[in-house]
Amino acid sequence: MPIYASDTQLYTCFEQLFGIIEGHDPAAACALLKAAVAIRFNCVQPSAAITIDARKAPVAVHYGAHTFKPTIEVGLSSDTLHCLLLGEIRLSKAIGGDLLDLKGPVWKTLSLAELFHYAQQFYPAVLQEHNLPTHCPPLSPP
Repeated sequence: MPIYASDTQLYTCFEQLFGIIEGHDPAAACALLKAAVAIRFNCVQPSAAITIDARKAPVAVHYGAHTFKPTIEVGLSSDTLHCLLLGEIRLSKAIGGDLLDLKGPVWKTLSLAELFHYAQQFYPAVLQEHNLPTHCPPLSPP
């Protein structure tokens, strides 16, 4: 059974997480802005899309389908994204284990490092607030 029961639940948690990160460090998006990147996470189980558009300031986060083409598209299960944000699996391991599919200039994913660092600090508290598991379930390719 997936961590998130619906796309609405996933979006609610991620909106809260990004709000906390922005409140903690308004400059957290600087690395993304320097890379001038737009990254879309296309999730399955449940089906959801999160697009972080840092091609220009201010960084915008879009939930659900969006019409513009991002710089990088990441296809993965919502559980894999959950495990990445918990820090229980590294991006390189997820790529090597076929847990995600990257399209676009892979080297630009390095700009996500600071965002993932902050997420790992605050994500467990968001999960607890929503009565969701704070551990990584067994993963399989999407």
